[in-house]
Amino acid sequence: MIQRIQTIFLFVVILLTGVLPFWVNLWSDANGNEIYADNEIMVSGLFYVSAVLAMIAILLFKNRKNQFVLNRLNMILNLFLLGFFVYRSLNLSGETSVSEKGIGMLIPVFSIVFLVLANRAIKKDEDLVKSVDRLR
Repeated sequence: MIQRIQTIFLFVVILLTGVLPFWVNLWSDANGNEIYADNEIMVSGLFYVSAVLAMIAILLFKNRKNQFVLNRLNMILNLFLLGFFVYRSLNLSGETSVSEKGIGMLIPVFSIVFLVLANRAIKKDEDLVKSVDRLR
């Protein structure tokens, strides 16, 4: 059902990855220009794909196994995005390209945390259904 706690967690992931990266700067370059997600095509695309995966996971509330797998895929996507941010911030030395890291680089971390919480709730529901089926 849609009123379960994992729906709230997935809705928070949608807000984190679909809205927040476009309001919070990801980093500032050497000139002091703030870089947002809409300035980088690949980054904005990955954020949108993550938000769409979370929305599809909400709509798959009747099939908990597919919802669980889709959340795992979303976690892998966010880990890739986090790895890109770490690579981007540590690749160039001497602050030639990335001068200041923004709070937006932590968005994939928070997204992964909420996806793990959603998967725990989905697993708990699945175990409850299995235990009720066992009693019949």
